[in-house]
Amino acid sequence: MPESSLTFYGTKWCGDCLRVKFFLDRKKIMYKWINIDHDPEAEAFVIKTNGGLRSVPTIVFEDGTILVEPSTKTLAEKLNLD
Repeated sequence: MPESSLTFYGTKWCGDCLRVKFFLDRKKIMYKWINIDHDPEAEAFVIKTNGGLRSVPTIVFEDGTILVEPSTKTLAEKLNLD
């Protein structure tokens, strides 16, 4: 998967973000990481996307679909991984 096809909005202190990051790294899935604590535009995107909530991880896929705080199982299914 090319690096630009998955965009991962998160924070370094979020437990769910760490879990997803570990999963993607372990599966060798390339992604663009954006720390919303350091990017006001990205933070605004996350808040707008999530109905006013600063919910992370927010993951945007190449096809335009978005998963917010996905379980590992849901993320694996979306990526067609076993």
